Amino acid sequence: MRISKIETIRLPDHPNGLWVQVHTTEGLIGLGETYYIPGAVDAVIHDFAAPLLLGKSVYDRERHWQNLFCSANFFGYAGAEMRAVSALDIALWDLLGQSTGQPIYNLIGGQYRESIPVYNTCVNTPKYRDQDGFLESPGELAQSLLAEGYTQMKVWPWDRFAPQIKAAASTGPAGWSAMGPVGHILSPADLKRGLWTVQEIRKAVGDRIEIAIEGHSRWDVNCAIRLARALEPYDVIWMEDIIQPDSVVDLRRLVEETRVPQCVSERLFTKYAFREVLERQAAHIVMIDLIWTGGLTEAIKIATLADAHHLAFAPHDCTGPVNVFASLHLCAAQPNAMIMEVVRGFCDGYYRDLVDRAVPIREGQAWLTFGPGLGVKLRPEVLARRDINLRVSNV
Repeated sequence: MRISKIETIRLPDHPNGLWVQVHTTEGLIGLGETYYIPGAVDAVIHDFAAPLLLGKSVYDRERHWQNLFCSANFFGYAGAEMRAVSALDIALWDLLGQSTGQPIYNLIGGQYRESIPVYNTCVNTPKYRDQDGFLESPGELAQSLLAEGYTQMKVWPWDRFAPQIKAAASTGPAGWSAMGPVGHILSPADLKRGLWTVQEIRKAVGDRIEIAIEGHSRWDVNCAIRLARALEPYDVIWMEDIIQPDSVVDLRRLVEETRVPQCVSERLFTKYAFREVLERQAAHIVMIDLIWTGGLTEAIKIATLADAHHLAFAPHDCTGPVNVFASLHLCAAQPNAMIMEVVRGFCDGYYRDLVDRAVPIREGQAWLTFGPGLGVKLRPEVLARRDINLRVSNV
């Protein structure tokens, strides 16, 4: 079975998303996905990756990964190139599962667990105004999540006090205002204003819900240490990317100088970046993003590397449905999976419009029973849209 055609799909109402379909000579279609600057990834897939993949065996997945990585590494792999590799790799795993009649988790170790806890990342969506909630009424938000079965939530109450940038709405990605320069000054008043979110959650629900603190890499080391020490009495489950994760020495300082567990990082690409973090004991929880760090092929290796250090991993998703399903296969098979990130407004919203199966969440758990391959496909009406941006490379 050989690769006969590669398609990329972009939709105007999802300007950050890119979906990939890999076709075979036997008529099977594998689905992949990535997120951010899809025009650049689209070019990498067709101008760089397609000539290396078309006509090749679907089953030589590891060879394809190495060929793509090593070729991209000639000029720098950790950008659009790695997002392209990630999407293509997931599509190839989907094809392997379909061709064997097995869900992916059966091909990467079998089903270790039947379900895994999920937590809600509190962004605003049409159905749920969760970011407004943690800034304005965090206790009520926590009660709302508990009522739906969630036992962990993720908030970022200090981002607003870091330096801000905004791109024009027509050019900048959604959430651009959450990014920006690193903050070097955090006033006592702003420290207390952010801490109020955590205090109100604890007042409302006690320890019935875990609290994860997202940092979006907005602070320098000194500010991060202040934040961590302020959080210590509230027993948060982790701090995530409070500083930029490009210095293992600085990440190690957070581990050594505070008692708050450090979660690192969806921004690290491939096992090589994670190897250094783990060898230097610079993280407590490993966060993997499958559609950025190299797909399932690399995520399996990163999860195994974390397990060798007696650490858990927690997949990242605030992007798209294919990422969730691929991550759930990884969680089903890997013994050290901790929890899966979701956005309830995405799972109950646009994810349903894109793919033919809802994310299987009940009572705060994702249930891990899928059909062959990923067990999910793009809806036919998505592919039939007149405004679809479809690009094709074939043999």
